[in-house]
Amino acid sequence: MSANIFKHELRIRLKSVLSWSLAVTALVVIFFSFFTVFADQAALINEMMNNFPPQLRAAFGLDRMNLATVLGFYGFIFTFIQLCMAIQAGNYGFGLVSIEESELTADFLLSKPVSRSNILTSKLLAVLASLAITNLAVWASSFVAISMFRGKYEYEPGTLVLLLLSLFIFQLFFLGVGLVISLLVKRVRSVTPYSLGLGFGMYILNAFSGVFGDVKLESLTPYKHLDPAFIVREGAFDTPLVLINVAVTVVTLAISYWLYTRRDIPSVS
Repeated sequence: MSANIFKHELRIRLKSVLSWSLAVTALVVIFFSFFTVFADQAALINEMMNNFPPQLRAAFGLDRMNLATVLGFYGFIFTFIQLCMAIQAGNYGFGLVSIEESELTADFLLSKPVSRSNILTSKLLAVLASLAITNLAVWASSFVAISMFRGKYEYEPGTLVLLLLSLFIFQLFFLGVGLVISLLVKRVRSVTPYSLGLGFGMYILNAFSGVFGDVKLESLTPYKHLDPAFIVREGAFDTPLVLINVAVTVVTLAISYWLYTRRDIPSVS
């Protein structure tokens, strides 16, 4: 690893990390502040949910969540946290090497006495550190919000820890897939459309999986691999699906190293 590349990559992402951390913290605190309203009106809320079409409830996992419980309500919020974190990880994955290529500064970096694998490792470690900082913000805001707004209602802290641990594994999927796609296409001019497409595309696929109950779809989307409703209900991970998630991450990162060491890097003419 190159310490200079690591520090540079981490420094240029600090503003982005701060923005994502503040946004997700606000989401957690604001949404969970409504919990006691839902919990105190449990019968009315459940009756309202039963009036929704079964397909709609299945698409959002509402058929498997009790919004009148602390973790049931947090699990519902957690789906939106996942969506935000997927876009963040996708942004970093798609932009890890493509930004320098689009700005035609990659040849300057590669002219230094550092191997390509060393460069990519340093960049990946900087991104992992950036994601870890955002995850710490989610952990802190989640425990604080639940402590402030849960009122008289109890919850299982161990299950909450499992939910929060799943988030980093979840993000690694989007990081790896985003990186390998950016290396497969000729040039990524803007990472935003790619990361939005990947994040929302997997989310929509998860919704279809809930509606149709298609097991094949479950194996494709990380929203199902690390389904908050399953974790809250079972107090554990769905191990086979999590292993699929980890396998996809490992394979995409391995392919990314192979592609990057052989990539024809555009230079300033």
